[in-house]
Amino acid sequence: MLDILSDNWLLLLVGQYPNGAMGGLVATVGLALISLALAFPFGILLALGRISTIRIFYWPSTAIVYIVRGLPLLMFIFWAYFFVPIIINRPVGGATTMIAALVIYESAYLAEIIRSGIQALPAGQLEAGRSLGLSYIQTMRRVILPQALYNTLPSMLSQFISTVKETSLGFVISVHELTFAAAQVNNILLTKPFEVFGLLALTYFTLNLILSGLVKLVENRIQIKRTMIVQVT
Repeated sequence: MLDILSDNWLLLLVGQYPNGAMGGLVATVGLALISLALAFPFGILLALGRISTIRIFYWPSTAIVYIVRGLPLLMFIFWAYFFVPIIINRPVGGATTMIAALVIYESAYLAEIIRSGIQALPAGQLEAGRSLGLSYIQTMRRVILPQALYNTLPSMLSQFISTVKETSLGFVISVHELTFAAAQVNNILLTKPFEVFGLLALTYFTLNLILSGLVKLVENRIQIKRTMIVQVT
């Protein structure tokens, strides 16, 4: 396994770059980061719709969240693969297709994380904001959302770990991410599939173990800050 890594580490790290598109592990992390960053504002809008008392916002948001969470990501990848070029009337690369599918998919999951963070706050905070003369939107933007987003930061980082693993499905539409790079290595070697895909599994495991450690660190910092606030009050 070490000899495979030694001979092919650059392909696994960046794919064919600079002679082709960026790929490998860098593409995997990049796809997850871009997708989650683009999904974040949609997640907030869906979360606000989910807690809204106005039906025209509540029902569409709830329907979107339930439908997206009830279907496999692979379905959205296929839909994005066929429909995005039709919608924008030009060919689209695999990475763009994968990002489009992930943005839709992750928006629903982020929405539920943010919604739970908002609803975990005392209801009196919203009333206090309104009593100070702030509008509903101002109260959400200045009082509720900053606290909810801070409290749900570990959950959002955990969602990033899930997104990293989900990028491996890009393999089915030839996105040059880590799994695609491992398949290329396997096609070159032909006789060592267990070693190649064992190395792939070990790479995903190590990356997500590091990210899980980061989540735990953030959780501990938030817990320490909460404890200090309780002691002060």
